[in-house]
Amino acid sequence: MTKILTAAEMRAIDARTIEAGLPDLVLMENAAHRVVEVLEREFAPLDQQRIVIFAGKGNNGGDGLAIARLLHSRFAPRALDVVFAAEPHPQHTLLRASGFTAIHTAIPAHARLATLVIDALLGTGLSGPAREPYASSIHEINTGFPLARVVAVDLPSGMDADTGLAAGAVVRADFSVTFTAPKRAHLLGQGLGRITVSPIGTPAAMLDEIALLRNEPNGWRHLLAPRPVEGHKGSFGHVLAIGGAAGKAGAIGMTGLAALRMGAGLVTVATSAPALPTPELMTSPLDAAWPLAGKDSIALGPGLGADPRGPALVRDCPLPLVVDADGLNALAGNLPAACAGPRVFTPHPGEMARLLGRPVGDRLADARSLADATGAIVVLKGHRSVIATPGGLAALNPTGTPAMATAGSGDILTGLLAALLATAPPWEATLAAVYLHGLAGELAAAARTERCVIATDLLEFLPEAIRRCA
Repeated sequence: MTKILTAAEMRAIDARTIEAGLPDLVLMENAAHRVVEVLEREFAPLDQQRIVIFAGKGNNGGDGLAIARLLHSRFAPRALDVVFAAEPHPQHTLLRASGFTAIHTAIPAHARLATLVIDALLGTGLSGPAREPYASSIHEINTGFPLARVVAVDLPSGMDADTGLAAGAVVRADFSVTFTAPKRAHLLGQGLGRITVSPIGTPAAMLDEIALLRNEPNGWRHLLAPRPVEGHKGSFGHVLAIGGAAGKAGAIGMTGLAALRMGAGLVTVATSAPALPTPELMTSPLDAAWPLAGKDSIALGPGLGADPRGPALVRDCPLPLVVDADGLNALAGNLPAACAGPRVFTPHPGEMARLLGRPVGDRLADARSLADATGAIVVLKGHRSVIATPGGLAALNPTGTPAMATAGSGDILTGLLAALLATAPPWEATLAAVYLHGLAGELAAAARTERCVIATDLLEFLPEAIRRCA
């Protein structure tokens, strides 16, 4: 799966690459070629374009100047202007040497007719809000070129590379071209447009120690392989779903249904409900002893209410166990330091705050902290859900949609995860469940609109999500 970098990690990797013998000017040249390749693909013929490049200081500005030189020498666009917002750079000398002279400190009037604007002002080098003259340049990029598409080099200027947020003005890009690996902002931020990640010569081994990944099917696709022809219902796991106290039976019903749809061979639901949404679900009384024998995984919590048996089950049961909703709320102030079997906690931000005893701050750091404290895999749900393991390995999930902000979506995820946990390693099962859940939501929103999706719609679109990932 793709590694995701902080700005500091990217700087360190660049420094190590340069120390290994690849000069920074070569890295800039490679970066410029990668951007020009995107421009060729998206905006051909380039000789018909009117292009303005905003170049700042440092490496991002150097990339912009190198892009200008390549465009000038290879394509001779109808118009090409560089607005230079910083002190001279070695790439400035190379650009002048190529015979290019349209370098300005202010935007020339004819440039307002540009069809392409290249943002090479700040990239990942920003700390705090953009200051002058960059803030004014960002405003001009956003408002001063009514005919233009905007391409950001590495990252839209003004955006924090680690959070995707902006303390001040930020460029709104139609395309972003980044290098070596995505930065956290490429998953967390808004207004980046279509993102391209391009290699520029950094040895892949330099990313080996990076502990943050982008959740991608290539890390767990094998879980979706065709089933053996001799398989039977006992081959694919027996899930026990526990929850659905009086008045809340729908929650655990959705969990059980999701486990079936995800491929569990058998599902038993311990619930107060006399009937469940499909006859394929077996039932057991919620207020009796929970039938653990013969089960392969457990889903605990949706609609459970305040059952005092929950924390002990989380701590002592040797089976893989997904803990959600009321199962998590029962652990607030009483977190287990260790558990007898694999655990996956799936809090939304409110549940996470109760578990931590404080509001959620840095989502990644908080998820890692809870994972380390309990030994569980933690899925902190929300935009770009965070999946964290004890020891620091984590992934950001790229799928999902606001359409999933509806009652029961989390109960569906719990069921998907319980089904996969019955037969697959916990880390891979969690990655697969979270990704497929989000992708099914995207497909449902495309068919039903974001406003009209309900939780059980996700199961209707789950087969197509699986087909796309298998």
